Amino acid sequence: MSAEELTAAWRERFGDEVSAEETHGGLSVGVPAELWIEALAFARDVLSCGFFDWLTGVDELENGFAVVAHVYSLERRHHLLVRTRVPRDAPVLATATGVYRGAAWHERETFEMFGVVFEGHPHLVPLLLPDGFEGHPLRKDFVLAARVAKPWPGAKEPGESGHGAPSRRRVRPPGVPDDWGPHA
Repeated sequence: MSAEELTAAWRERFGDEVSAEETHGGLSVGVPAELWIEALAFARDVLSCGFFDWLTGVDELENGFAVVAHVYSLERRHHLLVRTRVPRDAPVLATATGVYRGAAWHERETFEMFGVVFEGHPHLVPLLLPDGFEGHPLRKDFVLAARVAKPWPGAKEPGESGHGAPSRRRVRPPGVPDDWGPHA
């Protein structure tokens, strides 16, 4: 199916409730969170997108979190990105595991890294981070402070190697507040 045909199918089914944008090799559609499962089922059943590729989150700061899934039609050879947005203060979305079983792992990762809760997920538990880890490291407000708490081994700035070059003032890594961590 061409991008125009895919767009027409989405418009016929969902009307003005969705946004559609042609991308390289396919279509990207935005749906309200309440239509998430219905949109994924439509992609699988009507548009023949039976191959689930991936699902992830995107931190859009004050706009909340975008959740994006990429599916593909092996028969018709078209790509489809289905995306929705959940609010930052209550990032909850219905699980896609009933539509695509392969979504289970990706939803667990997105839950752990962004804090998006997938209601109805059969086993929504941490996947990658060590036990007791606090926070969601892919959120833009998560402080990546490893370089502040523990200096990087080896020279990384002029003058730090002890070879005579003048030293620059140490700056904090991007996103680390001035009042965070040990102070030299």
